[in-house]
Amino acid sequence: MGGSFIEPRYADHALVNVLGSVQARITGAHPVLQLPHASRYVVLLVDGLGWHQLAAFADHAETMGTLQARADRLTCSVPSTTATSLTSLGCGAPPGEHGVVGYSFREPSVDRVINALTWEGGPADVDAFASVPTVFQQLAAEGIGSATVTLDRFSGSALTRLAFRGATPVPVTREGDVEHVAGRITEALRSARLVYAYERMLDHDGHGFGVGSWQWLDRLGAVDDLVDHLIGQLPDDVCLLVTGDHGMINVPESSRIVLEDEPRLVGHDAVGGEPRFRHVYGDDARALAVAWRSCLGERAQVLLRDEAIEAGWFGPLVRDRSQARIGDVVAAMTEDHAVMSRATPKEFGLVGMHGSLTRDEMEVPLLVAGGVS
Repeated sequence: MGGSFIEPRYADHALVNVLGSVQARITGAHPVLQLPHASRYVVLLVDGLGWHQLAAFADHAETMGTLQARADRLTCSVPSTTATSLTSLGCGAPPGEHGVVGYSFREPSVDRVINALTWEGGPADVDAFASVPTVFQQLAAEGIGSATVTLDRFSGSALTRLAFRGATPVPVTREGDVEHVAGRITEALRSARLVYAYERMLDHDGHGFGVGSWQWLDRLGAVDDLVDHLIGQLPDDVCLLVTGDHGMINVPESSRIVLEDEPRLVGHDAVGGEPRFRHVYGDDARALAVAWRSCLGERAQVLLRDEAIEAGWFGPLVRDRSQARIGDVVAAMTEDHAVMSRATPKEFGLVGMHGSLTRDEMEVPLLVAGGVS
């Protein structure tokens, strides 16, 4: 790997092991992550909450900043993007097993690039797409209740079905209302021993305005208010875990390469992923790799599919279905570089981005409050 990259720690200190470790505590098994003992658990996933971003701006998040001093530092999955990380979290499996290998990727069953977040272009049979059961399904099989507290419109989405099947949805109707969200979590705990809650707006403001912008800082403070409120409100037998799905970096205009404007980035049939991590598909993978390496140089690490799998980016086990979705060539950007594409014009409006393997994108906190060590 490039010097600025870090390897995903799927075997131990990784987001993929959070819910499995909660399950182990509830059922009396041995957890990978040494979580406190508790009767019930709340896992709050803050989209875009990276370890380094929280550390840099802890003065805007007093409660989480204090918790970070004794927190575990985890890696998310590769690529460092929401769809992949949420499925890794919910299934307790790396992307090579669960099959959501990026923000977008070519799905052989429909022979086109699909968007894993919106499911645009995706196969109609979402359940057939799934490769592994979720932790929530495993708990249900043992007679243990679980719930998800997310926006109402997410409850039937393809990503929710892939990552959180088996949990009872408890919808949020007033996004950003601390008391409402906390109340829904408390309500869910009446029948569930594991409650997953999702907060999306920190990532939204990071994309739109950049990490460190006043909008992002205000949102970080609002998230901290929610965490503080939950610590004060949750019953004594509940352990609260707060984590993120990825970090984020700001990408200046000078670091952006437009795919369609670069003659050397040619010869592909399709391109997926996102600006910081591209899946590239084509008949002559080696020629593609040579072209992308010659163009991007030190601005990216460009690997053939087999090389990326051998490097462990997608986990120790990569199923055949997952392997077929990974680009024939993958390009992971270094430092603050990005490869933009006019085929996805909305990405030109992004300030903050993620997807690659830098520390700022890969490392997320696991903040813990409550429970008994």
